[in-house]
Order: sequence, then structure tokens, then C-alpha cells
Amino acid sequence: MKFLDEARIEIVAGDGGDGCVAFLREKYRPRGGPSGGDGGRGGSVWLVADAGLNTLLPFRYKRLFRAPRGENGRGKSQHGKAGEDLTIAVPPGTIATDAESAAIVADLNEPGTRVLAAAGGHGGRGNARFATPTNQAPRRADPGTPGERHVLRLELRLLADAGLIGLPNAGKSSLLARLSAARPKIADYPFTTLEPILGVVAVDADQSFVLADIPGLVEGAHLGRGLGLSFLRHVRRTAVLVHLIDASGKTPEAVLTDYDVINAELEAYAAELRERPQIVAISKCDLPDTRALLPVLRDEFGKRNIQLRHVSSVSGEGCRDLMIAVWQTIQHGRSLTADDA
Repeated sequence: MKFLDEARIEIVAGDGGDGCVAFLREKYRPRGGPSGGDGGRGGSVWLVADAGLNTLLPFRYKRLFRAPRGENGRGKSQHGKAGEDLTIAVPPGTIATDAESAAIVADLNEPGTRVLAAAGGHGGRGNARFATPTNQAPRRADPGTPGERHVLRLELRLLADAGLIGLPNAGKSSLLARLSAARPKIADYPFTTLEPILGVVAVDADQSFVLADIPGLVEGAHLGRGLGLSFLRHVRRTAVLVHLIDASGKTPEAVLTDYDVINAELEAYAAELRERPQIVAISKCDLPDTRALLPVLRDEFGKRNIQLRHVSSVSGEGCRDLMIAVWQTIQHGRSLTADDA
């Protein structure tokens, strides 16, 4: 299924049914009095996170969702039937915001989360509700109130524990394929990954984490250059970022520049990403020129208090150590979250 991580929909809750003006007319009850029933409540619109979905593609073809209105009240004090609620399934990780106010309507970050997005209108009161000792034959009934109507912007942010970031062709897809059962497209030209790919990395028999391959970023990504804006949103939910850098054929200064470019884009997109734990690794360390450069790079990154790691997706060198480091960072973040709670 094609990946789609942004959509715009209109949701309309059902109007409430109108109240009824009626009087009881039966053979043995000549003074039956007012008997108009209330209108039914309009159907509401709910958003629910469905674990079986991973894309917003269905909303490309259907953008209007309308819940049924409530039935009008009837005579003999019969209330109108309530309109059925409408449930819209979205992938876990979806954020729904109001298109006009930009207010967050729902953050469906857990499978099964259910949020009321548009409330149905109330049913109007029938004339039986208005009977009093001084007004025994009221001819008043209320109309139903309109249901809520909203235009929503849906944005999917993948629920991954860790995210692979770096410039195009840094080796992210190869590393994901090495560490997990995911099989992303791998080629020797930029932007081979056009959509985020998730893979489950098994640390041992009982422990695992979800790793996302975020499509390569370029300078100016936060302004929409390259594929940036479309996929920067997916790093915001990750507990740790794995920054992969290709040092083959480059000088130490160029490698540091690559590192700074990506971090500048992350911070420009969302300031909180500056504080996100980050593990930096040099990829393709099986290449002779990369391996020769490693001692110098460790010194340069050490001056910034950054522990530099190295990996080879071809030979597997360093992959296990990197995987353990990522898992420990995820666990540390979870323990801090638990302590705060």
C-alpha cells in the first residue's frame, strides 16, 4: 500500500431531530393532552486509532464524513431515534488539528485510542415537555440543534522508538536491512527511500524496538527542500536519533559539516529536537579510506563530547554494539518518563 502521511477531511456530525407538536386523540381519552415526543440526538463523529492501518491513503479518495441526523419526535410521546455515531479509523500516531484554528483535536498515539471529534446535535423538545397547570395545551416544540462541523488536518507521525537520520546515501536503508527484517529499497543514488520504513530490531529473545529509516535530509529541509518537510515530522516521536554519516572520500572537516547540517535542520524544524538523545555513527567502515579516517574523526567528535561509533552494513561490524547502545538509550528514556509520571 502506498504511504501517505498527510490528509485533509471534513467531518459533519448529525443534527438533532425536531420536537413534535401533537395531541393525544383516543376513543376513551377525550382529554389526552399534549403528546409530542422529543427529537433524537444526532450522530457524533469519533476518531479511533486502528493498529491495522499504517497510512492515510484512504483519505485521498474520501474527504467528507457525515453522521446521520436524529429522527424527529412523533405523537403519542414517541421520541425520535438517535442517529448512529460515525467512527473513522486512522493509523496510530495520527494527530488531528482544526484547519482553521490549528488547535489539536486529537493525538491518537496509542492503538485503540478513541476521541470525540464532532458532537451530534441535541434533539428538540416536544410539546409534552411544556405542559403546565396553566398551559395544558402547549403548541410549542423546539427544533433540534445542528451537529458540529469541522475541517481537520490529519498528520501521521510514525510511532518508532528510534529514527535513522542523515544525508542521502548515508547508508540508512542498508543498516535497517542489516538490523531487521525490513527490506527497503537500496541503490547508489540519492533519495532511494521516498517514504519512512519501519523495522523491528530484536535485541534478544524477549526485547525489541522499532527503528524507522527516515528519508535522507538535505540543507534547507525545514523549508521544504528535498523530501524534508514531508518526513521531518516522523522524528518527533522517536526516543533516540541514530545519526549516520558517510565519511568515504571526505575530509574530517566535511564530515563535521555533514553532521552540523543535519542537526541545524532538526533544530530549525522543531527546537525540542535539540535535546533529543542522539547516537552518531560513521557508516561504511569496511571501506579503506573510511577506516583510515576513523581515528581522526574520533578526536574531532571527542572535542565536542560526542562518542563516535562506526558500523558496516556489509560485514556487520559495529552493528551489534550500536543496537545495544540504542536499546539502552530507549530504556533510559522510558525510566525517566516513568519517574516523571
